[in-house]
Amino acid sequence: MKLAIIGLGYVGLPLAVSFGKQKVVVNGIDLDRKKVKMLKNGKSYVGDVSNKDIKELVDFGYLNPMSNYLKLKDADAVIICVPTPLRKSREPDISYVLSVANEIKKYLHKGQIIILESTVYPGVTEEILLPIFESTGLKCGKDFYLAFSPERVDPGRKDYTFKNTPKIIGGMDNESTKRAAKIYNIICRSVIEVGSVRAAEMVKLLENTFRAVNIGLVNEIAQLCNKMDISVWEVIEAAATKPYGFMKFVPGPGIGGHCIPIDPIYLSWKAKSFGFTTRFINLADEINQSMQKYVVSRTADCLNKYKKAINGSNVLVLGVAYKKDVSDARESPAYEVIRLFLKKGANVTYNDPYISDFTVDSKKFLSKELKKKLLNKADCVVVLTDHSCYDYDFIAKNSKVILDTRNATKNCKNRKNVILL
Repeated sequence: MKLAIIGLGYVGLPLAVSFGKQKVVVNGIDLDRKKVKMLKNGKSYVGDVSNKDIKELVDFGYLNPMSNYLKLKDADAVIICVPTPLRKSREPDISYVLSVANEIKKYLHKGQIIILESTVYPGVTEEILLPIFESTGLKCGKDFYLAFSPERVDPGRKDYTFKNTPKIIGGMDNESTKRAAKIYNIICRSVIEVGSVRAAEMVKLLENTFRAVNIGLVNEIAQLCNKMDISVWEVIEAAATKPYGFMKFVPGPGIGGHCIPIDPIYLSWKAKSFGFTTRFINLADEINQSMQKYVVSRTADCLNKYKKAINGSNVLVLGVAYKKDVSDARESPAYEVIRLFLKKGANVTYNDPYISDFTVDSKKFLSKELKKKLLNKADCVVVLTDHSCYDYDFIAKNSKVILDTRNATKNCKNRKNVILL
């Protein structure tokens, strides 16, 4: 099988490596020439993929990085893994998918199967991609095949990989489903077929909407517990001892990453075309969006205890990645938190061992080395991302006051100067 994967990001590159390790020759296509050059030189830019794997696969010819679409003419299968962000208006932006589809159309040939992994709202595969491909005169299910398979990549996670994470497949027809399943069976132990592409598209949105809604719930409970002078962290840990009927979610400064902040909005937007209002989704989004303001408000509370105003204070942010132990800042709540700090006149510095620079509204910040002097200088230290490599005892010992939004300091010997979210 000759396989082409379009989009070599957090999903596409690990996927290409997984196929390459099974000795499938992958033509990896990405229009970012810097990324392609790095891969050709045996360098990875995705934390879950090692330089060693890239070098070996490139050297042995199982991964061929390129920045053009010419190899599509020889591809038996094409997997699309391009971004699907939100516009500033918070509407779905599927322009990357459309652009790629029109390129594939130029090289579409009999027997070829196209699989979309990019997260979209239900109907994109059938209503948008299918007409583009069938405009060539070729017919789906007879001349070519089309399917959707939602990506299930969780950056930084080691326990679940492509091999042991069940893969969902939904095709435009039975033959498309079977052919897509056969491809993923090469790298996945379990492939689950659903009855339609729309069902497969909805699976991805349900998974992440479930998480967004439950995170919204605990974020609201965290704010209520603060007013009641109850530790929300103690409550959650106690509730989690129940062996049934409860699933643990924790509060934080907001939601980040490509999936949880975006996927529910795709579903909510699509629902409007059916005259349906997704009230749970909208409320959860409102609560989760409000957490950045809440963090800034709690920081002001911390400073007030020391008779300081947020205006003119030195605020040190620890962690700008959207989750612990990754170099991924997509949709990170740190963007809005820092933006609000700056708006209120705070002097902001940050440290993140995984992200060397961070730009907010054209203002570029460089990660500062986490030394005693940096902590001593800060009027307030705000833990936004609970990286495992941080020495929280050292941080607590050398800080005036800490706002801990993740309960990262829970094992510190002395937490007298720690205020929880």
